Amino acid sequence: MAKHPSAVDLDEAVRAVRVNSRRRQVLDAAVKVMQHTGFHQMSMQALADEAKVSVGLIYKYFGGKEDILLATITDILDAFRDQLEPAMDEAGTDPVERFAAGFRRYAEVVDENIDAVVLTYRESRTLDPEGRERIKELEVSTAAPLRAALEDGIVDGVMQPVDVDLMVFDVMMLAHGWALKQWYVGHRYSLDAYIKAQLGFVLRTLVAPELQDEYAHLSV
Repeated sequence: MAKHPSAVDLDEAVRAVRVNSRRRQVLDAAVKVMQHTGFHQMSMQALADEAKVSVGLIYKYFGGKEDILLATITDILDAFRDQLEPAMDEAGTDPVERFAAGFRRYAEVVDENIDAVVLTYRESRTLDPEGRERIKELEVSTAAPLRAALEDGIVDGVMQPVDVDLMVFDVMMLAHGWALKQWYVGHRYSLDAYIKAQLGFVLRTLVAPELQDEYAHLSV
């Protein structure tokens, strides 16, 4: 017989949703405030005003400004990590199709979080050594699905041998470029056109010459 959730279970679930919602509210506000003032000039009162909460509530969820900055950065990296593999799985088992789907979703997440991505580049150096190490670990784990697809493609002979780590971080930088150079590329390309153009450059380098036509649809 299926076990029905108790009143206590439901109360805990409601509290968890409320906490996540409040944290999200504060982190979204932090991105906006830091975009205007930078991390060092951001005051907790300004953050509370933007988030429409009390300063005391912020301290309930975060230890201080650096905790907020770290949470803001890890939040975007978690989005990359959590969303890449499902998007790649939808593309099937072909390594090239998977790699292209991973890049596409990566760039889409960048587009959905442009201000946070820019903030990550601008303020991550502010973190203490432990925080910076955490960011590095997350970036490596984020890249794992792309790395696996590239390695599979090389083994299968559909992709040419390359320095896997270098290529993976190159394509991640291309995705970040949508945010970092938005002032220029945003006027010339739609997101879809940007993704296809960048995929064209990458796949012409990666895909075996005799298979280029087979995968041309990914960048057209």
